Amino acid sequence: MMTNPNFAGNGIFKYLFLLIIAAGIIAAGIFFLKDKLFGSKKEFHEDVMVQKITAMGKLELVKYSMKDVIEQKEIRSILPDKRILFVAVGEVTGCIDLMKVQKRDIVKVGEDSVTVTLPQPEICYVKLDHQKSKVYDVSGTWFNADVQDMVEGIYKIAEQRLLKNAADMQLLQKTRQNAALIFKPMLENLSGKKVGLIFK
Repeated sequence: MMTNPNFAGNGIFKYLFLLIIAAGIIAAGIFFLKDKLFGSKKEFHEDVMVQKITAMGKLELVKYSMKDVIEQKEIRSILPDKRILFVAVGEVTGCIDLMKVQKRDIVKVGEDSVTVTLPQPEICYVKLDHQKSKVYDVSGTWFNADVQDMVEGIYKIAEQRLLKNAADMQLLQKTRQNAALIFKPMLENLSGKKVGLIFK
């Protein structure tokens, strides 16, 4: 009795087809059930998360570059008035001090959610650019010591002016907003959870 070669070939193709379908079903099952079968890729541990957050130190989230013209006068009754004209160029940076974050500031809300309480934003530093900042005019003084005192005084005033300008430009509020835009995604990647941010 002879076997039809076409029939045998068809049978092999049928078996191969069934094997491919079975392999696809198994692969799909492993893909969708991998977290349950093998556990989540990222396990949530508050201690580890705190260590990684605090290791970032002071996280700078906003930097404003500023330029301002400042004039200071000392009015005198007999002698000519003392006057200094100064162009201040510098920057002010807003940050969040992550070294203040503690374990109690991280609360697991659900299986997929975490709330992190952050310290209030602060100004990290005010820095005058001494190369770009210039004294344009000094009048009413004849001694180098007086000029030096006026220059030192105007530098301090310039720093205060930069701080005031930063406050007027709502630097701390912008720092808070950037925490949600920049720092939140970092935390979500770190923890593998959805993260909500609140401030103390």
